[in-house]
This record gives sequence, C-alpha cells and structure tokens, in this order.
Amino acid sequence: MDRDVTREPPRADRTVDAAGELAGAAASPRETACSSDDLIELLFFAYRDFVGDPDRILAEYGFGRAHHRVLHFVDRYPGLTIAELLDILRITKQSLNRVLKDLIEQGYIVQRTGTSDRRQRLLFCSGSGATLAAELTRVQARRLARALAMPGGAGGSPEAFLLAMIEPDERAAVRRLMARRGQGVGEQSIGEGIGEGIGEGIGETGDPMDEKILGQDAA
Repeated sequence: MDRDVTREPPRADRTVDAAGELAGAAASPRETACSSDDLIELLFFAYRDFVGDPDRILAEYGFGRAHHRVLHFVDRYPGLTIAELLDILRITKQSLNRVLKDLIEQGYIVQRTGTSDRRQRLLFCSGSGATLAAELTRVQARRLARALAMPGGAGGSPEAFLLAMIEPDERAAVRRLMARRGQGVGEQSIGEGIGEGIGEGIGETGDPMDEKILGQDAA
C-alpha cells in the first residue's frame, strides 16, 4: 500500500559548530553516563523542535498537529479506511471526524467509495494535500539530516543525537536546565528560550490529544 513519493532531498540549511556543543554536552561525568531522566528530557526538547518546524507551516493554513498526522498517513498509504486511520492514530472517531471535516472541506483530502465494500470510505490526498504533506515532511527530514550529519549524530550515543535535534541556539539553555534538576528552580528564569518554548503551543496546536491533556475535550 506504500508508495514511492519523490521529494526534494534533505539539506542542511545552517552551519553549526556541532563538535564543540556535543563535546560540551558530554564533558561532565553526569552527562557521560546519561541517565533515563536525561534521555527523557532530551527527547522532550528534540520532539518539541521536531514538531515545531511543521507547526509554523500548519498555522498558515489554520491547521494543527492532528491535521498533520492525518495528512502524513493518508499521503503515504492512499486508500486508507477510517477504521485503519483510527487504529494508527489511537484517537476517537469523534476527534478524527472533526479533523477530516476540515481537510475534506478545504480540498486536501478526498473520500472515495470502496470497490469491494461500497460502505467503506477510502481516503486519498488531493494534489494540494500531497504538496502540503511533502512540505511538512521536507522540513522534518532536514532537521533529521542535520542531526545525523553532526559528529556523533549517526553512530554516536542517543543523547548526542537527541541534542543535535534541538535548535542550535536552544541547546545551551537545555543543558543549563538539565544541570539544575533536583536543585529547585524557584522564581528564577530557567533559561532564555526554554520557558517560552515550553509555553508555546500548549493548547494552541489544534491537536485533540493536546486539548484532552489540558482537560478540554476536543470533540
């Protein structure tokens, strides 16, 4: 069911002194023997920036992360049924219906009747949907390629790769924050960029699952 989609090859768009940054990250014994807590925090920040790239594009269309997930899988597996998509995304039918309604009404996804079972509705990306899905993939592939190209990125430690996934100008603040774990942050700022990065997007992603976490049912 997968298909080969030709996309512009990922390219690094920024020169970063990765060697110095990664060496600094592994300088202390605590960083060298990376704990589960370290990996969890690095994964959080890596994921924040990984999804932040497409978030900025999606915002221009009035879409959120839930729309991105649907576009991603429908683009890669044309002809997905709603039941299959629900199983992949692990969300309620009500939440999916709201997102699908947006994408169908704005012409990014089309529904077709199943050939073997006419009760089925098969999902396909339109031309504009495939273009948007490719654009979202391109910015994420570029971040991955940049991280893998850094010293220690491809064959190095998990923490080196995760650190490389974080925005270059955020890494020092992330390291400072992690060094303070268990010491108490108090009223002092936890580092330039970090506080804003955590706050941004909470409740603003258009993601049903994010809204549920905040106690607001998206449906």
